[in-house]
Amino acid sequence: MSPARAPLTVLVVDDEQRSLETLRRTLEDHFTVFTASSADEGVAVMENELVQIVVSDQRMPGTSGVAFLRAVREQWPDTVRLILSGYTEAEDIITGINEAGIWQYLLKPWHPDQLLLTLQSAGELWRLQQENQRLTLELRTNPENLALRVANLRQKAKALAGFDKLIRAQNSPLNKVCTLAERVAGHDLSVLITGESGTGKELLARAIHYASARAEQPFVVENCGALPDTLLESELFGHKRGAFTGATDSHIGLFQQADGGTLFLDEIGETSPAFQVKLLRALQEGEIRPLGSPRPVAVDVRLIAATNRDLEADVATGRFREDLYYRIAGITLYLPALRERAQDIPLIVTDLLKKSPLIGRNMSAEAMDLLCHHTWPGNVRELQNEIRRAMALGDGPLLGVELLSPRVLHAVQTLEPGAALGETDDATDNTSGQLKHHMERVEAQLIKDAMLRHKGNKTHVAEQLGLTRVGLRMKLMRLGLDH
Repeated sequence: MSPARAPLTVLVVDDEQRSLETLRRTLEDHFTVFTASSADEGVAVMENELVQIVVSDQRMPGTSGVAFLRAVREQWPDTVRLILSGYTEAEDIITGINEAGIWQYLLKPWHPDQLLLTLQSAGELWRLQQENQRLTLELRTNPENLALRVANLRQKAKALAGFDKLIRAQNSPLNKVCTLAERVAGHDLSVLITGESGTGKELLARAIHYASARAEQPFVVENCGALPDTLLESELFGHKRGAFTGATDSHIGLFQQADGGTLFLDEIGETSPAFQVKLLRALQEGEIRPLGSPRPVAVDVRLIAATNRDLEADVATGRFREDLYYRIAGITLYLPALRERAQDIPLIVTDLLKKSPLIGRNMSAEAMDLLCHHTWPGNVRELQNEIRRAMALGDGPLLGVELLSPRVLHAVQTLEPGAALGETDDATDNTSGQLKHHMERVEAQLIKDAMLRHKGNKTHVAEQLGLTRVGLRMKLMRLGLDH
């Protein structure tokens, strides 16, 4: 394995041993993990090991997490720093970001998937920082070669963010959306993307950006629902040193960072009416005023916004400003939920399996059929997690129904036959029979596995499967497993 792709190193600092051990187990399959139970132990690790990412609990005896990461920033400025915290006071967050250079706050209780996703993003940030340093050095020594490399990187970005990355079948309802998006991409028009969470709104926004005349300029992203107003204003508009308590350095806002390019504001429907006034002014005037600055700064950005809310209904109730709505909705694109385009699921699953480091894996026909019948309330994001789970649990080249999560299996059991795929009435009887057959096989396999695991103890088996003993006995009789 090349050094560039070797596992990154993570230092976790937490005074609670149980929490420390849980964090270590969660991360050790993906990172090289060091642990410390205090700030002093953390510094000792940093002095002896190459650490790229530091995750610290905020509330610890003696030195707090922010104070510890402030010291880390001074001695090891390239390290990506994160805080685990059970509270999110805006002033504390701003202080941590400015004084300790904290990249992100992780809220307790954390979810393993969200933790891994955040740490993987932190790893990519570290790699980008290293690449930036190399490019800076190359600019000083060989500017002609650097220009060629930058052009190549832009081409790679375009290749990774095209409309073809929105995987879909020939008869997918997503095709109309992509066709319309491609037509408007070349026009400097604000775009509002609506749809449920997990449908790929950021992916569509990137495709629009890289198909536009602004493709050579930055594409900058901010999730408006993740930050309180004070911090969001600072992130978007920037601030001057001393603008507020804890502002020890000036900060260039995302509007300025996106100047000439595209600014993507996700979950814009979560912003408050007070903040909407400031955002509207910035868009109308084409200028922003950093906090603490006496003068406005002109910016040229194309805005793409996204929301999972019904903004028209929010406008009617006064929750969202009507003038801002018409400013951001130059054209509205609706991304259908995954249940509305179930014909795309086999292609998405196949693509995910191809990207797996374990080459040659496939989903069994029965498992694929069940995946196509699930309603996917979490949309593509939920499907991705389901496939990753099956790949992690499966040993052989064929991933069967026994690897699917109970959530998917239970949902399919209660699904109206044919509803997910939109079959006609003529096909319902055939589909119903196929689905019943598949589900009986799934039930039988799950019960066999549970009986084996609990050595035939029906009380324990019933508890694991969420059944009563009577319900389990009836299923055993129906499936011919009561011998």
